[in-house]
Amino acid sequence: MTQIVCDPDFYDPVDEDDCSAFSYFCQAHDRFYWYDGCGEGAHLIALHCERHGAENMWPQPLMMASPDGFSPLLSDEQLAWVRLEEDAS
Repeated sequence: MTQIVCDPDFYDPVDEDDCSAFSYFCQAHDRFYWYDGCGEGAHLIALHCERHGAENMWPQPLMMASPDGFSPLLSDEQLAWVRLEEDAS
């Protein structure tokens, strides 16, 4: 299972941010997360911004394919936002 980590201590991005260098970090395995995973077992993925460090992320378009597979679960507003992003691309 893959969980997306959101935390009150993480930076909350705003529209005015011009950040462009991100990576995904698996907190469960204490290493960066690559496309095919970073190790065995469950993953706790946090977005890592080079400027802000750990950052809360909005849902990614691929989450729409399996919204129940993510924790925390996507809200109706987030799911609508993801669908709009997907339709725009």
